Amino acid sequence: MSGPGAGATPGRFVRLPAGPAGPAADGVPLHVLVEGSGPPVVLSAGLAMAWFDWDAVAELLVAAGRTVVRFDRPGHGLSAPAVRPPCAAGEAHRIAGLLDALGLGAERVTVAGHSIAGFHAEAFARLYPGRTAALVLVDGSVEERPPRTVLPAGLRTGAARVLGRAVTAAGLPAALGPLARRTAVRASRAGGADPAARDLVRRCYRTGRVWRGALLENARYPDTAAEVLALRAALPLTVPATVLAGHDPGARRPDLGWLGRQAALADALGARFVVAEPAGHLVMLDRPHQVARAVLYAAEPGAPGEA
Repeated sequence: MSGPGAGATPGRFVRLPAGPAGPAADGVPLHVLVEGSGPPVVLSAGLAMAWFDWDAVAELLVAAGRTVVRFDRPGHGLSAPAVRPPCAAGEAHRIAGLLDALGLGAERVTVAGHSIAGFHAEAFARLYPGRTAALVLVDGSVEERPPRTVLPAGLRTGAARVLGRAVTAAGLPAALGPLARRTAVRASRAGGADPAARDLVRRCYRTGRVWRGALLENARYPDTAAEVLALRAALPLTVPATVLAGHDPGARRPDLGWLGRQAALADALGARFVVAEPAGHLVMLDRPHQVARAVLYAAEPGAPGEA
């Protein structure tokens, strides 16, 4: 299905049908890019990130004989705005519905999620074990217990929507969006600037749509984390898993606490634990070869994880 700007953008826009997508069939046109051939891999980026943040990883995976599926969640990248609050199961169903719509529903996929998208990828692996070849968490979000919240989910969601509208009306995305994106990327890397093309950054981050999408997803973070913890208690993880953690030993204050939490997550999941260094939170930008290697070997027990 075509969508706004599809002719000038790699990929296409897909609206999920009502059947296979279940709760994710909310009618939001999703921007999707499919490349290569071979066993399928799904790459899902973190909060406020876009499909092009996987460019270097995707190129390596395609060269290694993989079909790479990249998509923007509602309110991210070039996808249409979100119409309902996100949740882990809903995003897992969205991945399943998208694969069905792309004709990949019969194949087992390796699903990789970065940051908060790690919650979505893990939910997919638990809810769809028969469709999952392996799970890769790329510096994924970690919550050892349900996060404490002061406001109920409905109030947090409403506040995020109001703030998103106010920010957009004030013209902040158009004035500061690309600068905010590039500043955040630089701060989240072990070194280096934002490699994304300037025209794509302007196209995505000058819009209030992406700001509103990030605010909404962030507002529901505690609920998503609690949902994943509940899924862990109810549904076993039966597929091979890898936890790939970013670590920058040259930083002024290396975050060893975060590294320890990532290692504990790997233990809890029975997953292979791999450290990518030097790397900040945006591991796919700092260490694309190591991310690609983790994905390629994710389904092979005992395979090496180091670059």
